[in-house]
Parts: sequence; C-alpha cells; structure tokens
Amino acid sequence: MNRTPFPRVFWVANTIEVLERFAYYGIYFGFGIYMEHLGYTKGQLGIVQSVFLFISYAIPVISGTFADKYGFKKVLIVSYLAYLPSILLLIITKSFSGIALTMLSIGLAAGIFKPLISGTVRTVTDKTNKTLGFGIFYAMVNVGGSFGPIVAGKLRAISWDYAFYAAAISIGLMLFITIFFYKEPEREIEGITLKQKFKDILSALSDVKFAIFLVLLGLFFWLPFWAFFNLLALYVDKNLDTAKLYLDLKSVFGTGFANFFSQVDEAGTRKILGETISHTGYIIMILQIFVSRIFEKFRAIPSFLFGLVVAAVGYCFLGYSMISSPSWVFLGILLFAVGEMISSPRIQEYITWIAPKEKAGLYMGSNFLAIGIGGLVSGLYTFIYGQFRNMNHPEYVWFVLAAHLIVGIIAISIFTRTLGEFKELEE
Repeated sequence: MNRTPFPRVFWVANTIEVLERFAYYGIYFGFGIYMEHLGYTKGQLGIVQSVFLFISYAIPVISGTFADKYGFKKVLIVSYLAYLPSILLLIITKSFSGIALTMLSIGLAAGIFKPLISGTVRTVTDKTNKTLGFGIFYAMVNVGGSFGPIVAGKLRAISWDYAFYAAAISIGLMLFITIFFYKEPEREIEGITLKQKFKDILSALSDVKFAIFLVLLGLFFWLPFWAFFNLLALYVDKNLDTAKLYLDLKSVFGTGFANFFSQVDEAGTRKILGETISHTGYIIMILQIFVSRIFEKFRAIPSFLFGLVVAAVGYCFLGYSMISSPSWVFLGILLFAVGEMISSPRIQEYITWIAPKEKAGLYMGSNFLAIGIGGLVSGLYTFIYGQFRNMNHPEYVWFVLAAHLIVGIIAISIFTRTLGEFKELEE
C-alpha cells in the first residue's frame, strides 16, 4: 500500500510543536530551582505546580471545541497571545501572587495550545500514514522537551532572565510561522457547542466504573508521574554532588558530551545542571519504538501495571543515589522512563479502545481529567520533599513515591478483579 505524502502544514505544525515544547519544558523543569532561588518554600512551590499542571491539562478538554468553531489557526494565535506576555512577566514579577498568576496564565496558554497540533496531525493524515505521522509528532514533542531544559539550564546559570527570553523568542517564532506558513487544514466541523461538550463529558462520567477508573489513574499513576517532573531537577541540583556527576558522565561519554549538560559555577567547578538530565525525553526518543514493539504483544492492563513496577524501582534508585554514588540517578531516570514508555501509551490507547468508536474522542477528553487530577494533587509531594529535606533526608520522598506506586498497583488490580477489565473493542 502506497503511503500518502504529508502535506506542508504537517511539517509546519510539527515545527511549531518543537518550539512550544522547548519553551514549556524549558520553564517547567527549572521552575523549582527558580522558586528556591527567590527564597520561596516548597509548600508555595507545590501550590504553583499543582495549579499550573491542572490548568494545563483541564483546558484541553474544552479548547478543541473552540478550534472547531473558529479554526485551528485563530486559536493557535490566541494561545500565543496568552503565552508571550506571561513569559515576559516572569522577568518582572517576583512576588508569590504575581508568579502564581503568571504561571496560571502560562498553563492556560499551554492548555489552549495542547490539542491543536495533534488535531492538525490527525486531520491531515489517513490510514496509510497516520502511524508514522503520530510517531513523528511524538518524536517532535520529545525533541523540544529535551533541548528546552538543556538550553534554559545553561542560560539560567548566567541569568534567569536569559532563560525566559529564550522561551519568549521561541513563542515569537511560533507566532511568525503560524501567521505566514500555517494553512488551516480542511476538515469536517462537528459543530458541538461548549454546553454539549460538558453534557457529553458528564455522560461519559456517568459510567460509574469508568469514573472510578479515571480517579484511580489520577491518584495512582498521574500523581506520582507528575511528582517525578516536579521534583527531580531540584533534587539533582540541590541534593546530589553534581560535580561528581559531571566527572562520572565525562569518564563514560567524554568531555564534549558532559559539557553539554553542565556549566562552570562561580568557584570555577564544572557541575551538571539539574534540569538538563532530569527528564525522560532523550531516553524516549531512543527507546520508545523498541519498548512499544515489545509490549504491543501483551494485554494492556498487565503491561500498564508492569510499567508501574519498573517506575517504582526507578524511584528507589533515585533515592539510593543520595545514599550511595550520585550516578545511580541515571539508572533511576532510565528505569522511570522505561516505566513511562510502557504505561503511558498503553493506558491511553486502552481508554481509546474501550470506548465506542463514535465516542473515542470523548473518552480521551475525559482522560485529560485524570491527568489533571494527578497534576492538581502532585504539589503535595513537593511539600513532603521540603519536609524530608528539612530533616536532611530528601531522598525519602522517592521511597515514599515508590510505595505510592505499589499501593496503586494493588488498588488497580483489586479494581480489575472485582469489577472486571473493560472490554476492548475490535474496531
């Protein structure tokens, strides 16, 4: 079967996605370090992280409705007009309320943006090229998500303002590309009103079994998932011997590679920057296809739960890196990334396939609520980390998170054994 070539808007949209993830993750991964730099408590940081993540993942539930009514291009531009001034405000505002409101605005912009590029990709692909198309899209997410923290980290080592300027420039480029190169893709408009959207979501959630399942996912998968990204950069930067991390990385991969993730501090010591390594994007780019090929042969729920086990072991190694050699952190990140690659795609695919075909989008929209619930509560672990750090044992937070995942495995296993797994549809 011949594969349909991708239209120009496909590549334009993916370029925009790289730039947006560059800006978003460049700010998000280093944000805990920035709040500590300003002297705020971990409880205050947790509040901002929770609101930011909840807004980022609750807004996509409804923003696609506006895209259907007004067009992808117009709604993309609206998201940039919320993004750009908010990022620039981070340079000016230093008060807690000002930072919280600014991050809320960035979360709103990201939430508006989030479904639009994937929606474009879905619109301009067909059965001959959709798998490749979404594979390219997922890779672009991880390219931007990997390079954003690296560039922002090296810039903030000079001045935090430079890191925020880089993110703002990225959004500015997106605005330019969208205005001059993004062509609205042709598609059928569903014409669903916002009121109908809410009614449909409530209809999906009226299935009590499905609603309970989403809550379990929010509390036992997405909550500890977000805690990893909320905490790891701060933990690495402030609690591990990052000079030793640099030397270990240099001994294995060479000076040039190690320098890419590090910066020389005021005392002349070269150290790894926490946010440059504290994410999974670079691992996902390399291993996702390989991991997916292995686990596509197995049933969804057992695969999902096995991924949680792998992630829990990864958390244990993150804690162990504080007690033993800091380089164990790399194994912890690798294992968490493998757990993420097994669990996250499988559970989202599962939710799509348990829905009636005409309600697949509705069920996936409801899934954003589970992701949002996890994000909303995730700031609790930032507070817990702060308490453990005051006790001079910040590593304890990772052992608690590992236990959290194990409890989640037990809870979801009990759920599926008592109420039964959802039936995946054939088509």
